[in-house]
Amino acid sequence: MAYEQIWTAFNQEFPQYANAAREAWQFGVDPDLLAQLVVSGEKTATSSYFAEYMHEREAVPSVGHLNLILDAQNQPKVITINTKVVLQPYAKVDEEIGYLEGEGTRDLAYWRAVHEPFFTEVAQSIGKTFSPDDLIVTEFFEVLKALS
Repeated sequence: MAYEQIWTAFNQEFPQYANAAREAWQFGVDPDLLAQLVVSGEKTATSSYFAEYMHEREAVPSVGHLNLILDAQNQPKVITINTKVVLQPYAKVDEEIGYLEGEGTRDLAYWRAVHEPFFTEVAQSIGKTFSPDDLIVTEFFEVLKALS
């Protein structure tokens, strides 16, 4: 699907963001559920494995970055903007992040139960071994426009 039409319409409605960095993507695990949690306002943060950015030679998302979040069929669901980005060791992630990620029981125990296996798998895929000292990127965002 060509997302240019969506961005063009978005730029007309929100001209103040016309020059912002942007990309279209889906969540790695259960894209449909997580996109819906963003649309409903329950999910206002997401975390990723910093070493993967370095491995892929990709820039770490920054404040003001626009995200066109897709469902599992790559259908656009919502456009968000990053309001804060935190880089910290996995071991330092706190209850606030567990809550704002909006998943499961919305606490740190649940967050760790689902993210540690995910980060372990990502680390292995790039030839690393996951450690609680590894850096995690957490993007805090707000919804600018729901698309469905």
